[in-house]
Amino acid sequence: MAQTTAMEFQRKFGEFQHQAQREPVEITRHGRRELVLMSADHYDWLVAAARRTGRTTEAAEVVVDAVRRAEMDPEHAPLDDLMK
Repeated sequence: MAQTTAMEFQRKFGEFQHQAQREPVEITRHGRRELVLMSADHYDWLVAAARRTGRTTEAAEVVVDAVRRAEMDPEHAPLDDLMK
């Protein structure tokens, strides 16, 4: 993702506007990420994807059962420590 400061963004708005049509542009202020400029199409896609995402409480019983029976590959066992 492209990145720029808020000051540079103000000076070169047109350039970043065109760049945001191709990829999101991260805008920082005082070294911290503050905004992300993106095309309307990209934003619409993200909103639609978020709406398609279901809640685990709404999952079909067959999905819940499959998750209960699933086993993690032993190479990922150290990830359990992250849950503690």
